[in-house]
Amino acid sequence: MRSNVDPPESGAGTDPVWTRGRARQRRPLCRADIVRAAMEIGDAEGLSAVSIRRIATHLGARAMSLYSHIDKKEDLFELMIDELLTEILIPPGELPRGWRAAISEIARRERAMMLRHPWAVKLVNHHTAIGPNRLRHLEQSLEALDELGLPADKAVLIVHHVDAYMVGCVLREISDREMVRRYGVTHADAKTAALPYLRQLVAEGDFPRLAPLVDNPVRVQADPEERFERGLAWLLDGIEHNFAGP
Repeated sequence: MRSNVDPPESGAGTDPVWTRGRARQRRPLCRADIVRAAMEIGDAEGLSAVSIRRIATHLGARAMSLYSHIDKKEDLFELMIDELLTEILIPPGELPRGWRAAISEIARRERAMMLRHPWAVKLVNHHTAIGPNRLRHLEQSLEALDELGLPADKAVLIVHHVDAYMVGCVLREISDREMVRRYGVTHADAKTAALPYLRQLVAEGDFPRLAPLVDNPVRVQADPEERFERGLAWLLDGIEHNFAGP
């Protein structure tokens, strides 16, 4: 007699039902999975897209399962920042010789990391928890300045000033990129378009110090990396003058 039950598809259901379920069980989520997924979403869609629900969808998990690892979004952001700092750390024994070369290399790695992850700029000034990688980064930055023989408090100030310069440069670069993405023009293009208006303003005599610059503007280096390196050299010159002199 012909059965009304369809036969199993080829290769399907060949193992006992009790073992099939177990075989398909996924590895339990860990905090590193969640943080990595959050960073991938930030890179692809921006920081505003990062949420527990969005991460759960990205990982194919239930949102509630993430809360056993992360209590709230603020904690997630702290973990994301600390994970980013692993991209800055120079491997042990590879810190360049000489304080200028060493602190410059750290600043370059910071800049490169932030340009890879533009959303990081929005977090660095608002999330200041001291995680393990932040401690390692600060310890390495202080190590880079050992040659100057400074007290720890002065060395920390130098690190903060170099960081502040780096973040400022990155903000400008990201702004330039965003302007090109949104409007198809650079800041230099916008200034050129505004020249007739600027000439009109300075002709009225209210901006005597700016007037010479309207038709003879300061030539800013177009290459952002060259701009960064020039400013960093000036900053380090000042530090050297104040702290590395005889």
